Formats: sequence, C-alpha cells, structure tokens
Amino acid sequence: MSRTPTHLLSPADQERRRGLRLMKGVALGALLFMAMLFVIAFAFQEQVPALAYVRAFAEGGMVGALADWFAVTALFRHPLGIPIPHTAIIPRRKDEIGQNLGEFVETEFLRADVVRTKLEATAVSARLGEWLSEPAHAERVAAEASVMASGVLQALSDDDVQSVIEDLAREHLISPEWGPPLGAWLGRIVESGAHHGAVDMAVDSIGAWLAANQPAFTGLVSRRLPSWLPSVAQRLVDDTVYKEAVNFIAAVQRDPGHPARRAIDGYLDRLADNLQHDPATIGRFEDAKAAMFDSPRVRELAAEAWNTAKAGLLASLADPDSGLRRRAATALSEIGTRLTTDAALQRRVDTWVTDAAVFLVDRYRHDIASIIADTVERWDPAETTEKIELMVGRDLQYIRLNGTIVGALAGLVIFSIAHALLG
Repeated sequence: MSRTPTHLLSPADQERRRGLRLMKGVALGALLFMAMLFVIAFAFQEQVPALAYVRAFAEGGMVGALADWFAVTALFRHPLGIPIPHTAIIPRRKDEIGQNLGEFVETEFLRADVVRTKLEATAVSARLGEWLSEPAHAERVAAEASVMASGVLQALSDDDVQSVIEDLAREHLISPEWGPPLGAWLGRIVESGAHHGAVDMAVDSIGAWLAANQPAFTGLVSRRLPSWLPSVAQRLVDDTVYKEAVNFIAAVQRDPGHPARRAIDGYLDRLADNLQHDPATIGRFEDAKAAMFDSPRVRELAAEAWNTAKAGLLASLADPDSGLRRRAATALSEIGTRLTTDAALQRRVDTWVTDAAVFLVDRYRHDIASIIADTVERWDPAETTEKIELMVGRDLQYIRLNGTIVGALAGLVIFSIAHALLG
C-alpha cells in the first residue's frame, strides 16, 4: 500500500506518523529482545537449568508479540502481503464499516429523546445571551452577517431580480382595478369630513399666494379689454378682480359652510361614487393608470428600484460605521442582554431551539447519518486505511507491546506450573 508523502500531510498527521513509527520500533524491539533472550536461554539451559524458565518466558513473549502483530496488521493490510482470509479488514470492508458507523450514529446519537435530554440540560439561550451581550461579540456577528448578506446580494442576478420586481408590481399594482377601491376610500374620507383639513390648507395656500403676488394680476384681465379704454379703467378692472379674488378666498376661509366648500364636497362625493359604479369613469381612470405605467416604464422603475436598493445596502453592509451595522450590533447586544435577564424569554427560546432540533433530527436523522456512509464510500481504500492507522495505530502498537509482556508472563507461569506438577 502506497504511503502519502510526508510533505502532503497536515502537521497533526505528520506528528501522528512520527509517533506511530516510534511505537512500531518499540514493539519490534521488544520482539527482537525476546528472540535474543530465547536463543541465549535455549543454548545454555543444559549448563544452567534455571535458564529453562527464561526460555519459557522469552518463548511466550515471542508468541504473544507475533500473535498481536498479526492481529494489528490484519486490520489494515495482509500480513507479509499474503492474502490470508479475514485480513486487511478496513480496506476490504470500508463501505460496510461506513454504513455501520452511520447506523450507530443514527440509532444512538440522533434520537429525539437523546437530543431533547441534552438540549434541555443545556442553557442554550442563557449562554448565547451572555456571549451576545458583549459588544465585541455582537459586532462580530453583525460583521459576519453583513459579509454573508453582501455575498447573497452580489450573487443575485440583477435581471432576474428586476423581472421579479416587475412581475410583482404588475400583479399587485397594475393589473388590479384601482377605481372601485380608490372610490370607496375617497367616499369614506368625504363621509367622515377628513378632507376638510386638506381643503383648508389649499385655501390658506391660495390666500397666502394672493397676498404675496398682487402684481401677477396686472394685465390679467385688462389686456383682453378694448385698447381704447383708458389705462385708469384697465388698472381699476385688474384691482377689482384681485380684490374679489382675495375677498372670495377670505370668505371661504371664514365660512365652513361656504358654497365653494359644498361644491368641493359634492364633486368629491360624485367622484367617489363614479369611481365605484360608473364604467366610463372607471375606464378613463384605468386608461390613465395604464398610460402612466406602460411596460417600458415599469421595467425602468424596477431596475432603478433594485439598483438603488442594492447599492445602498452594499454600501451600508461594507461600512463598519454605517447606521445599519451599528443598529444591527446594538440590537444583537440588546437581545443578548434580554436573554440573560428575562427568564420567560429564555424558556421560550430554549423551547423553540429544542423543538426545532428534535424535529430536524427526527425527520432527517437518516439523511444525516447517510452522509457518513456516503462519505466513507467515496474515500480511497488506501487513504482511508492510512488515515485510520494514523489515528489509532499508535495505541494499537501498545497492544503488541502488552501482548509481548503478557505472553512472556503466561509462558513463564505455564512452564512453572508444568514443571512443578510433572517435574
């Protein structure tokens, strides 16, 4: 099995590889030590009978070391390259291991009762509130959210958004008939007298304009009179018209029941009724609306609205000192403070989080667990084996070392018992 070059491994994996090699050397050294001890004891046990115990000790150690070497090696590859049955377990059964791991996670961790118990024991809202209440943390969340929002805005197609705005405007503003609802709204205003304030403001504005623009009446009527009239007569006519206009406006201002006011009320009342019931009035109003919102103009308005909104949002999101960013950070900090002090809000948030998590786990736990099986299935067998060996191989070498020691002690005990009983 090919090994990944060291320079391609992460620093953590490089450290794991060094530790694995070291422990392999220690385990191999223990085996060689037992082999050397066995050779010496076997050669001199007739001259020194006590060396028979040493031979049994070393013999058991070699057996234990070789057995555990075989067991550990069989997990990752064929021992000595020989395709012995039930060896190279991890690369051969990689997909099955991934499926079993996914099923284990699904049945033992992604259960509704497990998730609910864990979340109910964790003060999610209180911890979140404590973290958010720190201004620096709130600003960080606002900054990250701004980056995400900017990315979303820039990823959106301008043409698609403009088409959506245009369709919405056409569906909700242009296509519906405006006349009847506008007439009903105007009728309610006239019936309640709410329009009187607007009439008063208009009359006052006309009065103020007349007071400030008397010269505008010079020649307004007199230039239409015969030229043979004396200029004095012409000025008198202009002055008379101006005074009559001023007096008329003053009378309207003083008298709430002035005929002009009643005429305005009557006109508005008729207009409201016609907008609701007169097909001709409704048709003219709709034609005017259609002329105002012709198709090219709607497209232009949609483009202008989107471009203006997008540019403003992007500028505000990119500027840490913008009002939007500051208000977002302040709002997040205030939410955090409330979460740490408001027990009722804490309970509601904890309940929402728990219920949402339980719902998602209960509904999608199989899909979540299948990610593990699918991911393991896509892994290369050699790379998978190497990864797993780097993660747990160092600890498995301790098994070889322990097997050497346990085997040696077992061999010594067995030989001692047999020698004591059988001589």
